[in-house]
Amino acid sequence: MPEPRTPWPHAPTHQLSGRGTYFVTASTYQKAHHFRGAARLRVLQRGLLTVAKEYGWQLEAWAVFPNHYHFIAHSPIEADNASTLSDMLSILHVKTAEWINKLDKSRGRQVWHNFRETKLTHQRSYLARLNYVHQNAVKHGLVLVANQYPWCSAAWFERTASVAKVKSIYCFKTDRVAIPDEFDANADW
Repeated sequence: MPEPRTPWPHAPTHQLSGRGTYFVTASTYQKAHHFRGAARLRVLQRGLLTVAKEYGWQLEAWAVFPNHYHFIAHSPIEADNASTLSDMLSILHVKTAEWINKLDKSRGRQVWHNFRETKLTHQRSYLARLNYVHQNAVKHGLVLVANQYPWCSAAWFERTASVAKVKSIYCFKTDRVAIPDEFDANADW
């Protein structure tokens, strides 16, 4: 009997069989800062927001950086599962890789590595991760206050949610949230 296949740690098995709310992290290949600078970050954020809308994913929080991004989103209401996440991110990664490679005159260069998702099933975990994503630019030392970072959802969240909801979510501690986020900060934005 053959031994069960061990998943490669840099290519996580995607568990997208059920509808729900997901926390997603994606990284550039070798954590390279391909999206450094305001113009590139703007394109990456716009791309993420566009494909999420096109695929029916409802974003709750997002943070985009030169070498990675995080988001929390609800899978499409009409879908039986969350399998469209892979297709959605494939479109985002292919289009942004083609664009950045054309800009950098680096035809065929690998830009994206992979993505990792976690289905959020407990309310406290969900709320702590919402705060984590909103505060991620602060964690990386890019800004002192999350709403000052233009490529995350913090300012939008503070404008559109009730004051009570903002205060409540921002009270959730993120120091115990186990999220692989060993990305170096790049203040060039």
